[in-house]
Amino acid sequence: MSHFDEKSGIVPCETEWGMWYQTIEEVMVEINVEPGTKPKEITVIFKPNHLTCVVRGNNIIKGDLFATVHADECLWDLEDRKLLRLTLTKGNPTAENCWQSLLKEQYAADPMKFDQMEKKLTLERFQNENPGFDFSGAEMSGNYSRGGPDLSN
Repeated sequence: MSHFDEKSGIVPCETEWGMWYQTIEEVMVEINVEPGTKPKEITVIFKPNHLTCVVRGNNIIKGDLFATVHADECLWDLEDRKLLRLTLTKGNPTAENCWQSLLKEQYAADPMKFDQMEKKLTLERFQNENPGFDFSGAEMSGNYSRGGPDLSN
């Protein structure tokens, strides 16, 4: 998790298996697995446009990703034998590259959640462009999708 995320928090999109959230450069997926799960019971296949995650023989996630990733830079980790974390490195990491869903037709963020995600990524971009300022507590007001952001701190 980046320094900006630690200070500003995340905008999670909850699912039946856990949640996913994103930064400008990455999409993080957290999957709740049965306690005691071993790494050898997990298969994760990262492809530029596809993700497959199998735990103990059960397909947890399988489908075409919302956008392209750098498959060779993606990774997974099992924490405390009960939380599987996937890190997907976005193929085109720009503020305009806010994923609306994890897969093309599954795990979509509702419109309010997506608006929050867009605002957070815009603030993260402002932080990256202006490292001397702290945008982690800033808020954007108004209807973000229809006009320019109003940045207030």
